[in-house]
Amino acid sequence: AKFEVRGPDAAELLEWACGNRVARDIGAVTYTQALNRRGGIESDFTVTRVAEDRFWIVTGTAFGTHDQAWLSRQARRRGARLTVEDVTGRYCCYAVWGPAARGLIASLTPADMSHDAFGFMSAQDITVGDVPVRALRVTFVGELGWELYASPEYGRRLWQQLVDAGREFDAVAGGYQAIDSMRLEKGYRVWGRDITPETTPYEAGLGFAVKLDKPGGFCGREALVSAKEHGLTRRLCALILGSVGGEAPVCTGSEPVRVGARVLGRVTSGGIGYTLGAAIAYAYLPVEVSEPGTEVEVEFFGRWIPATVTRGPLFDPTGSRVVAEG
Repeated sequence: AKFEVRGPDAAELLEWACGNRVARDIGAVTYTQALNRRGGIESDFTVTRVAEDRFWIVTGTAFGTHDQAWLSRQARRRGARLTVEDVTGRYCCYAVWGPAARGLIASLTPADMSHDAFGFMSAQDITVGDVPVRALRVTFVGELGWELYASPEYGRRLWQQLVDAGREFDAVAGGYQAIDSMRLEKGYRVWGRDITPETTPYEAGLGFAVKLDKPGGFCGREALVSAKEHGLTRRLCALILGSVGGEAPVCTGSEPVRVGARVLGRVTSGGIGYTLGAAIAYAYLPVEVSEPGTEVEVEFFGRWIPATVTRGPLFDPTGSRVVAEG
């Protein structure tokens, strides 16, 4: 889902609503959360500054209405002079991800796709083949790549050009289940499952997206400062599960997690990590049992399956594949 926030107070409102600094240079893409007064995560999205008074937000497919309504309420409360418009229908999107992504797109555009010219977390308007696109160098799978946004009437043409050029690079079409498996391995969070209005960025391992020293503060800052002073009581943990009769169990969410005889958490999301060759799950656990190596159990259709708390990200922990400079 996509929407535009535009108007003379757009930058000020987004700086207030978001925990990260989003009013940056034109072309900068920022990953951030919009927070409530308790420091809980009301929205999780990327913000691209496309002009001094205009920002472009991309969020989860199912969350556009919620996120637009949340920002609109914040704007009304603060009397901000701006509009928050849903523009989802104006764009189609194809993501090109993987080690060969740069080469594939470079074969179709006169734009310089090198790391120096098109850095990670930035956006440019370019042409791909003969189609004008807005290209964002972002990823939800833990690999080098770009999201390409185009007007829908060019959608078929853009797709065909990517498919035709992709044959040279062994490109394949992948759907949401492929994306979900890879994001689990990388530890990318999904709003409504891993993060909610009842969880803070610190509990979710997203403290890097919080800028407490941001001028003017932001909604939820006081709650986060207090939480930091008092320390965490729980933490989102990555779990690697054992097998069931030689098969990897696929958790879908809400499965109980226990340590010893005590149920201390529930699975937020899970699945198979095909690169790792393992079943993965995530769960909030008390900090005293959240250290890597801790043995836990996950209930799976009436059976308790052994699992181990594992340090994340599980795949490419240094992020070298995402920021590939070659």
